[in-house]
Amino acid sequence: MDEPSVLDYVKSKLFFWRGEVVEIPSADSPSASPQPAIAGEPVSDLLLEARPVREMELFRWPGWGILLPLALALAAQRALEPPGRNLSFGVALYLLAAAFWVALLLRDRVRLSLAAEPPLAGEDHRAQLAPLAVGLAAALLAFLAFGGNRFNGLNLTLWGISLLGVVAALWKPARPLKEQGARLRGAVQEFFRQGLRLSPWTLLVLAVLALAAFFRFYQLAGVPPEMFSDHAEKLLDVADVLDGQYRIFFPRNTGREAFQMYLTAAMALLFDTGLSFLSLKLGTALAGFFTLPFIYLLGKEIANQRVGLLAMAFAGIAYWPNVISRVALRFTLYPFFSAPTLFFLVRGLRRGRRNDFIWAGIFLGLGLHGYSPFRFVPFVVLLAVGLYVLHKRERPARQRALWGLILLVLLSLLVFSPLLRYALSDWGSFTYRTMTRMSQVERPFPGPAWRIFLQNLWNAMTMFWWDDGEIWVHSVPHRPALDIVSAALFLLGGVGVTVRYFRRRNWVDAFLLLSIPMLMMPSILSLAFPGENPSLNRTGAAIVPVFLLVGIALDGWLTAVRESLPRPRWGTALTWGL
Repeated sequence: MDEPSVLDYVKSKLFFWRGEVVEIPSADSPSASPQPAIAGEPVSDLLLEARPVREMELFRWPGWGILLPLALALAAQRALEPPGRNLSFGVALYLLAAAFWVALLLRDRVRLSLAAEPPLAGEDHRAQLAPLAVGLAAALLAFLAFGGNRFNGLNLTLWGISLLGVVAALWKPARPLKEQGARLRGAVQEFFRQGLRLSPWTLLVLAVLALAAFFRFYQLAGVPPEMFSDHAEKLLDVADVLDGQYRIFFPRNTGREAFQMYLTAAMALLFDTGLSFLSLKLGTALAGFFTLPFIYLLGKEIANQRVGLLAMAFAGIAYWPNVISRVALRFTLYPFFSAPTLFFLVRGLRRGRRNDFIWAGIFLGLGLHGYSPFRFVPFVVLLAVGLYVLHKRERPARQRALWGLILLVLLSLLVFSPLLRYALSDWGSFTYRTMTRMSQVERPFPGPAWRIFLQNLWNAMTMFWWDDGEIWVHSVPHRPALDIVSAALFLLGGVGVTVRYFRRRNWVDAFLLLSIPMLMMPSILSLAFPGENPSLNRTGAAIVPVFLLVGIALDGWLTAVRESLPRPRWGTALTWGL
């Protein structure tokens, strides 16, 4: 028989990637008209009556296959969760999920959002020479005055003048100052006339931030409950600050950058919590919370606002970011400064605006005062610019990117200059902690360096689904770094962006994928102590691209579910419900 059977129809729905489309003819189509069983016999009028069978549209929904990859991925991650892990079963399910997901992507049944490239700003490279000369002269004097490993009134004043002078010389106002003042007055008058008006989307963003604030701050005084030796060392440094010893670099406990000491001192004075564990936790929890808006802005810049919202929501409630925010050590400063650096860098490359590069340089310099793994972020910046230049054929775009990189480096060096002055005077102390992990300063490598590196790389790149390491200070040892839902979505997001890169060759996709191992490199390069890899602290900045991939995957999947449903209202309700 030429007509398809019910089995053919079912097989076409289950194995949709084959491209065999089999549909049941409608009741009023010619092929659907009933035929006489025996030639020559009259056909009953009752059989010729149009009597369509009414059935629920949902049961005829053609998009059931869209649910399959996520369902398989969730089941796979559940199989990898302790206790009672089943590695072979989980990996097999993940491979099936990836195969179905790739099939949907190649057939455009699922489309991952990618923001269109905006036109480059038509800005020139001119600077105001007078403030630039003042700023650079003040920067040189400040650098000389930072000797002795102390902040004081003189070097801080010179440092501030240098930053203000250089920024004033290079800053490009979006509008003339008079126009900006008029707009501000108009906004203030509108506020007093009509009050504050927030769009539904703004309210939703605020609701997600409120949810994240609950996870960051609820029962902060008691969770975690007790300090250990590193916290005591930090409080001794904070006590020095409160006693007037304003160090640039704190040599106690193998050496620490200064940002957390001054942040904790500010918390102790502002909230009257004194030299306490709570003062430490308040500073790091606030840093973890204020990382989230930049994850939202970066998702909005490279994809759309829903990707940004979903990424921010998952990062707000996830185990990994919350643990390193609450543990009250410097760990969360790594993503705290990386998120704005990456946001302004990517936006600067995409839009060609010099102000974005200036902001990226400021945050890059500040991050170097925070937590030593941040010292790898300059290499991530070079990766982004290199990928942009390699993927762009237009000479003006390349020139603007390289000019932006020069601005970024200049501003970051100015902000970093106090610590740079200390590093040049005592390089051994400045690099000691890092070198004890990367080299054989403290102990010889337990094997060939290349083999340890490859094993560390594998362990770090699988920690999202399998094992986050054995360091109890900042993790629940030997469980996945991500939860069941975010781990499943992260895999789908990584696979999806990889497929999209090979189809479209967009530099943003390459950067998202490559930035993850690059930001995890401070943990991967623990060659002398491979047992300290993976670790949630030295990989902390990878939170930013990891949860962006989670948001990209979920946004694409929800869009596919909504568009495949027969009624738009069903699609909207179901996607938000899911």
